[in-house]
Amino acid sequence: MSATTYPNYSPGLEGVVAGVTSISEIDSDRSSLVYRGINVHELAEHGSYEETCYLLLNRRMPRREELDQFRMLVGDERDVPSGVYEAIKQLPPSTHPMDMLKVAYAVLAPYDPDYENNDHDANVRKAIRINAKAGTIAANGYRILHGLHPIAPDSSLGTAANFLYCLSGEKPDPYTEKVMDASLTLYAEHGYNASTFACRVTVATLSDLYSGMVSGIGTLKGPLHGGANEEAMRMILEIGDPSNAESWLRNAMAHKKKIMGFGHREYKKGDSRAFYLSRVAKEIGIRKGITTYGEIADTLERIMLEEKGIYPNVDFPAAYAYYLLGIPIELYTPIFVVARTAGWCAHAIEQLDNNRLIRPTCIYDGPANVAYVPVDER
Repeated sequence: MSATTYPNYSPGLEGVVAGVTSISEIDSDRSSLVYRGINVHELAEHGSYEETCYLLLNRRMPRREELDQFRMLVGDERDVPSGVYEAIKQLPPSTHPMDMLKVAYAVLAPYDPDYENNDHDANVRKAIRINAKAGTIAANGYRILHGLHPIAPDSSLGTAANFLYCLSGEKPDPYTEKVMDASLTLYAEHGYNASTFACRVTVATLSDLYSGMVSGIGTLKGPLHGGANEEAMRMILEIGDPSNAESWLRNAMAHKKKIMGFGHREYKKGDSRAFYLSRVAKEIGIRKGITTYGEIADTLERIMLEEKGIYPNVDFPAAYAYYLLGIPIELYTPIFVVARTAGWCAHAIEQLDNNRLIRPTCIYDGPANVAYVPVDER
């Protein structure tokens, strides 16, 4: 099937405008990303994930007293019903954390007091609960799957610090918290990507925000979307030493092996989010005296740019940043969920505020005029 035969067909919907949004904008030519007009670098470096969530859900930046109230509200909503944990306990220990999250959010939905209310204010309240519980579920769900007891969330901590606390039982130092917080901000929203579009399609049927989250999580699980950060770290570990990086990469390119963590459909001159996170990730290595991964990254980035003209995307530095923070690889994509619930909810609310069922058409390319033959005559 070709574009010549079907000129209105675009594989993967590339270049197709599927909607109008005021939530975020990607400028490919300038390699920039803005959330409601504000550059994501400014939010990551000088703001906080809670400010980002407020911005995405309320369409403007909060004043000091509003931010303080929002943080308190989010902290108070972090507890997860015991029924959700009981459901997770029924899963096999080998369950992928992303599948665990799908189960958790499906079970969580009926516990929400606004479960069946789809008006704007109710959806904002649900969004806050969905976002507040994401880090607690991701960390404690992982603990349960590994035979450990869940840790009660700390309402005084920010989203980033609470996730790390629930995962290990230890409160992170300020720099670790800042790195984690910045990564959540950078992952919080990214336009009409696959998981966000899946979320919007789901709620457009007048389903609910929790169903949208489950759709988003299922879509994000794939390695061509959210799972790329996990595969990028496994690639770095396979390379092992900076001295192996160039030969490994050239051999991989010769065999047309996909290099995980590089390239992005929306960015031709580099993923804007990766610029900041790369610097932060390498700084973590320097602070910890473990520069191996940063040196491997330097070599891969240089050769990929020289040979292919391809830059790293945000998943590449996120991979070794999380690894240096001691976070298990299986949790990298769930961290993406912790961050992206803010963007998914903002898009779900925007969709429902001015809803129209999303129902694209398709091109039939199968056989025609096939006669039915009775079963005994086939």
